[in-house]
Amino acid sequence: MRLTHKVVLLAMTPLIAAMSLIAVAQRHQEELLAKRQQALVKSAYMEAARSELRHFVAMALSTISPLYNTGRDDDEIKQQVMRQLAALDYGSDGYFFLYNDEGVNLMHARQPELVGRNLRRLRDAYGQFPIQLMMDKAKAGGGFVDYSWHKPSSDADAAKVAYVTPLPRWHWWFGTGLYVDDVDQVLAQLDEELAASVNTTTRWIAGISVAGLLLIFGVGLWLNMHELRLADAKLTLLTRQLVSSQESERAYLARELHDGTGQTLVSVKLLAESALQRLNAAELGDERALAARTALQRAVDRLRDALVEVRGMSHRLRPVMLDTLGLPAALAQMAQEMWGDSATRFTLRTDGAVEDLPEAIKTVLFRVTQEALANIEKHAAASRVELQLDFTPAGLQLRVQDNGRGFDTEFFQRHPSRGLGLRHMRERLAAIDGTLSISSHPGQTLLLANVPKAVITRFSRQEPNANRQP
Repeated sequence: MRLTHKVVLLAMTPLIAAMSLIAVAQRHQEELLAKRQQALVKSAYMEAARSELRHFVAMALSTISPLYNTGRDDDEIKQQVMRQLAALDYGSDGYFFLYNDEGVNLMHARQPELVGRNLRRLRDAYGQFPIQLMMDKAKAGGGFVDYSWHKPSSDADAAKVAYVTPLPRWHWWFGTGLYVDDVDQVLAQLDEELAASVNTTTRWIAGISVAGLLLIFGVGLWLNMHELRLADAKLTLLTRQLVSSQESERAYLARELHDGTGQTLVSVKLLAESALQRLNAAELGDERALAARTALQRAVDRLRDALVEVRGMSHRLRPVMLDTLGLPAALAQMAQEMWGDSATRFTLRTDGAVEDLPEAIKTVLFRVTQEALANIEKHAAASRVELQLDFTPAGLQLRVQDNGRGFDTEFFQRHPSRGLGLRHMRERLAAIDGTLSISSHPGQTLLLANVPKAVITRFSRQEPNANRQP
């Protein structure tokens, strides 16, 4: 992510967080308000229903009291009471019911098929025994019972609240109930209206947030884009100069080791070998001559090892082939030094017309390949390594592929300190406007480094002597 994007994101984040918190708080408050409103509406509705039920039962008692208070207990007077209760209906779902103390239905104005049946063990939709509950309530002097019962107008079970009262002399109790499923419809309608209000408020908050974000984005771009581009360009130039300085210093040290220290070691080695040859030619047989020959031979061997080490250091600092024969030859030499005597099979392919690349580009690609091959040698345990350079009209692509154990690329992206080599490769390519992609799983790891043709052309113009052989 570019620095410009980070700055804009830093400005947007507080606004997004603030508006999100406002939206969450607003939705939370409206949910609380909805619950309170539902509780108040339901409470008021149920209180009105209970008050109405008490009124109906009181009205029924006043109707049957003249008959009940006569003191008669014969069937005729009881039948008159039943008929009066059956006639006291109100609406399609308002009626009275009558039971004895054993739970046998004596009168039901809407469901005559229940008359004569003992309904104490009848379960409602809630799994409870409503007749038993009402019978217990009547024995306690009367009261309210919440239950579920068949609703005649809808031909389905619905929530209902009933008020029952006893007729103790006859061992009867009667009551009436109101269906309260209408309150659910009212609450559902309130929920819909409140949800619509919440959605409208949320849309307003979202609109204000988007407008604020766009304003911040536009102002941020207008104020900072030019300066950030200049800073980015200066940083990129500084990185290139730093890499160029490092490579120049490497080249200098390589030349000094090769031409200075290396030549000195060669001279000393030749002198020691000459002295050893003369000492052997003298054919001296005493112990001191034998010891001198042995010491000189050890000196020659160590000088030979030191010379090989110095040449290796010189090549690692800056391979001469990279400047003389180009990138493919330098890569082949590096691979030969790594795996020339091992069982690992190495293949180098070059597709397309090979171009003499600018100094900066071939140096970066050489260092990226050097790091990749070093990682393969240390960690991959691969038996086959393939290296391919594709020169195409679109640019240059470097492919490094092995059949090793692989690694978790996401882990190294989350923990940059654990993958310094990968980060350095990305930074080197980014410094020349190239890209790096890596995919890995057990049995195959593929590294792709791409440098567009336009970048190669631009660096060629910046390095007019790049195509000249030193």
